[in-house]
Amino acid sequence: MSITMITSKFTEFIVSTSYDQLPDDVIQKAKECFTDFVGVALRGSETESGEAVKNIIRPGGESTVIGQGRSTPMEAGLANGIFAHSMDLDDGHRLAMLHPGACVIPAALSMCEAENRTGKELIESIVVGYQVAIALGMMVNPGHRSRGFHSTGTCGTLGAASAACKAMDLSETQITNALGLAGTQAAGLLESDHSGSMGKHLHAGRAAQSGILSALLARNGFTGAETILEGDEGFLKAMTDIDPYTMAHVHPHETDLPMENYHISDVYFKIYPVCRHLHSSIDALLEIVEEKQPELEEIEKITVNTYKIAAEHDDYHPTSTEALRQSLPVSMAVALLNHYQETGDLIEFSYSPRNQKRIDSISGKIQIKVDSNLDKQYPQSRPSEVTIFTEKGIYKNKVDLPHGEPENPLKQGVEWKFRNLNPDVDARVLNVIGNMDSYPDVRQFMGDLNSFLKI
Repeated sequence: MSITMITSKFTEFIVSTSYDQLPDDVIQKAKECFTDFVGVALRGSETESGEAVKNIIRPGGESTVIGQGRSTPMEAGLANGIFAHSMDLDDGHRLAMLHPGACVIPAALSMCEAENRTGKELIESIVVGYQVAIALGMMVNPGHRSRGFHSTGTCGTLGAASAACKAMDLSETQITNALGLAGTQAAGLLESDHSGSMGKHLHAGRAAQSGILSALLARNGFTGAETILEGDEGFLKAMTDIDPYTMAHVHPHETDLPMENYHISDVYFKIYPVCRHLHSSIDALLEIVEEKQPELEEIEKITVNTYKIAAEHDDYHPTSTEALRQSLPVSMAVALLNHYQETGDLIEFSYSPRNQKRIDSISGKIQIKVDSNLDKQYPQSRPSEVTIFTEKGIYKNKVDLPHGEPENPLKQGVEWKFRNLNPDVDARVLNVIGNMDSYPDVRQFMGDLNSFLKI
């Protein structure tokens, strides 16, 4: 691939995509992603990081802050991105290794409201934003992640800019400039994630905000590097293991920019508010206890054989909710405890010192090991084999892809997830989202939506 083709491919896709050309299943998936985003962001607005950002944004403006009111497009984008990522329950893409919804939808929504766009144009903006974020993530990973970058914050910034550009109907030159400006703002380090800090939440919020800023500046003549991705000192050279001249990877994964399909179709939805790398192990564990029904006190030991990145999430003593959500043994212990206590609320994966003694007792029985054969299957799958040793027998189960992947979809669907997270919200809100493409004005759409969210 020519070193000048990546940005031009993105620009061409942004300009050429129209609602009328989108397959029905892509439109439906965009609505599901929006449903998931609103449900998670609304509940996420009540988290500590959500409360913190609410204290700094200014009221008044064209764009909805989910569950709160209105603010300027950039501040709404920041807040909604943080809300959506604050519980680790937002959607994701396993090969791109990022969470596109928390970056893209805040940018698309803010600018479609500000620009008085239609519901169909909102869907267009969401689809192009997902496409750019995911395509770039697939291209640069796993090397990008191995260098310590959080793709949600980096690739997500370009996805957010793409969504904002589409919402604003920018010209090809303006889009190129916006992508150049987004690329130079692309940021997010995994140290924030794995240290258990709220910096992880900021990655999504800033990606949305920076994407909006890039598009607004570009519309006003502000220029960005045309080769921000491919240049000698650009994104690929500085932040990946790709040679921008040959497009070859040191560790081959993708050899070209993957743009042939609508990548939003391959997005997963989460049912546990913890890092996605932990989900296969939790699924395997819960499937065993649901089928075999051992008493909690009978469990003597639990072994987990899994791929390397999942096994590295091995903090046995997290001291915050954010750290717990990055801990494989403790998340498994909480999931097990929730199962036996019949806790159905998805939010019940939070750090709770009052339960610490019991959680420590369970997590102390969990042994984690890297399985070289399973590691070879990553990232195409995210395999985990869990074995429970009890007084009455030994039970084993292997999960290759956790619930919520397109190949293993949620049994209850995203509408169930929305209601679980927000039981007090009028269920008619889901009908509004289902008909979003019938609205001639996104402001009217959000007015109807907000009336049910009791803003």
